[in-house]
Amino acid sequence: MTPTTRPPVPDAELLRLDHQVCFSLHAASRAFGGVYRDALKGLGLTYPQYLVMLVLWEHGSQPVKTIGEQLRLDSGTLSPLLKRLESAGLVRRERSTEDERSVTIHLTPAGDELREQALPVPRRMLAATGLTIEELRTLQGLLGRVTSALDEA
Repeated sequence: MTPTTRPPVPDAELLRLDHQVCFSLHAASRAFGGVYRDALKGLGLTYPQYLVMLVLWEHGSQPVKTIGEQLRLDSGTLSPLLKRLESAGLVRRERSTEDERSVTIHLTPAGDELREQALPVPRRMLAATGLTIEELRTLQGLLGRVTSALDEA
């Protein structure tokens, strides 16, 4: 047996819920969401808004298209998120003078200041998982491989 082949799984096992990796990922995602919801409440952010802020804190001003690509969000999902962040005074949108279709998102001073308040969030999430940093990096690497493989499927 080569490393890429696996022993056959009996038909009776194929449709068991506890054998579905997708369900394990779904359950973990929901559990993460609950902990993030509590951790982000004090910041006034939802989890998707937090992801947008992470991109901006890390990379600075970004075109909407780039943010969408990094977060794997379509414009129909991203636009309302950005409008809410803008209404909250955390970001501002600037339309390109060369190409009116292109909009760049900039942090406002309030959005930049929120970064300091967000620093405890990753530590809280690390503690909540009960995993070590090394275990989380291994998990992240495996999930990256799964995502890449599924993107190619």
